[in-house]
Amino acid sequence: MLETGIPPRIVTILLVEDDDIDAEAVSRSLTKRRLANPVVRARNGQEALDILRGKQEGVSVKHPFIILLDLNMPVMNGLEFLAEIRSDEALKSAVVMVLTTSNAQKDRKTAYEHNIAAYILKARAGLEFEAAMELVDCYWRYVEFPE
Repeated sequence: MLETGIPPRIVTILLVEDDDIDAEAVSRSLTKRRLANPVVRARNGQEALDILRGKQEGVSVKHPFIILLDLNMPVMNGLEFLAEIRSDEALKSAVVMVLTTSNAQKDRKTAYEHNIAAYILKARAGLEFEAAMELVDCYWRYVEFPE
């Protein structure tokens, strides 16, 4: 880990994931990397919107934050969520990294059309998944976020 002398920023991770096993894998990977970022979990896109808009009692996500987004979820899927936040003036600049099982070209294309920062396949478990989590680590450490 590179020491910069700059105090670390607190960047919250909003994990939008309906599968408990996948959510646990992400949490374990973040812990393994010694990331102390607060992690808030939503189980679908609608719940994530409610959290981001302050409508979920007792749960909040403050700026800056990164969204790790699954695509295949009940109630409101990831692509519907992306369309909704990109049309919301207060949320349209949110940093979103898709973390999904979908390897469909159509899903990748649609996700990138909604200005995502990365499209990561869950199927690439092991070292590749660890490398993806390293990407998340580097992103929040070195990218400057607006307040």
